[in-house]
Amino acid sequence: MVDADKPVVDADHSPATLVDLLRWRVNTSPEKLAYAFLEDGETETARVTYAELDRQARATAAWLQGLGAAGERALLLYPPGLDFIANYFGCLYAGVVAVPAYPPRLNRPVPRIQAIVEDSEAAFALTTTAILEDIEQRFEQAPELQALRWLNTEAPPSGIEETWQEPGIGPDTLAFLQYTSGSTSTPKGVQVSHGNLISNLAMIQFGMRIDPTGSGVFWLPSYHDMGLIGGILEPMYINGPSVVMPPAAFLQRPARWLQMISDYRGTITGAPNFAYDLCVDRVTEEQKETLDLSCLETVFTGAEPIRRETLERFAEAFEPCGFRRSAFYPCYGLAEGTLLVAGGHGAAEPRYLTVKRSGLRANRAVLTSEDDEDAQTLVSCGSSLLDERLAIVEPESHAELPDGQVGEIWVSGPNVAK
Repeated sequence: MVDADKPVVDADHSPATLVDLLRWRVNTSPEKLAYAFLEDGETETARVTYAELDRQARATAAWLQGLGAAGERALLLYPPGLDFIANYFGCLYAGVVAVPAYPPRLNRPVPRIQAIVEDSEAAFALTTTAILEDIEQRFEQAPELQALRWLNTEAPPSGIEETWQEPGIGPDTLAFLQYTSGSTSTPKGVQVSHGNLISNLAMIQFGMRIDPTGSGVFWLPSYHDMGLIGGILEPMYINGPSVVMPPAAFLQRPARWLQMISDYRGTITGAPNFAYDLCVDRVTEEQKETLDLSCLETVFTGAEPIRRETLERFAEAFEPCGFRRSAFYPCYGLAEGTLLVAGGHGAAEPRYLTVKRSGLRANRAVLTSEDDEDAQTLVSCGSSLLDERLAIVEPESHAELPDGQVGEIWVSGPNVAK
């Protein structure tokens, strides 16, 4: 654990942008491991230091700058891995607004990507050789994709990083567009500024009490806010490495996530509720024998309803492997709040509240016992953090409600996106 008031950067330096943050890491710890990647979830296939990540970002940025891309929006289509991270920062280094998106499956329709391109008004697209070759076959049916300026970032001009120029950005500069899932409607882009990101990264460190000497272990999708901000950017903010693997590797064999934590001595990890159920249901007793989860200090859960039964099942199943239920960190967030909106003050044993279901339907929280047939147990997701303010509000009158009443969650603060 870390002192709540202990800064994660030197007292004389407070990063204003993500570019400032990465450049600071290069100046203070250039050869420190930034990210490692396990392509199959078991064998490390790539790693990058802060200095090398900076070099790769400058190369992409200089290329974009040479094409007059500053101020434009660029679609990022990458499979899970370190290429996405380098080129995400390459966009930021160029003053280009990054637009991360899930890469299309081979020979499948691309309506979601087409919708994102149209909505974001992207002018550029960055990707790999394989994805570009596949996309090019669809240009006739998707002219809006053909109209983009495509860059195959596997082959940047040699030595171009030396021509990079500081982009002249600040906290109010738009960093990227975070698109919501679009599962029930057309994807919607949230405008996230550098200031939003720096503010939320500070909130995450403060709320979770993350130790700067720790390390993260994640399988979360990099195009999703939890994976990008929680799994990639937050480890850089605290100057600790992050070890990542593809979501598919976890889904195929959930034990890989826990084994990676054990092998790399991860101190922080997190996932939606379903992932913890999946581990309980599919990790075998034989696989548990190889696990040592005593290194975990913070295990966050969010992005979907958090269930007491899931937390209790996971703790019971993996306590023999050294897991401590006091490492849990249930939290609440959404893309419009950058990522984290509410959480506790450090990891702790989960707190529960049992109320009547019928009361909730009537917008009231009526306490009851667990043996009540009408009972529903809620998991606490903490409270507001740092300079943020939360209010529970009656949506029609806009009046703040007293304790025990159910209403809309209203959020204000420097983490709230444009």
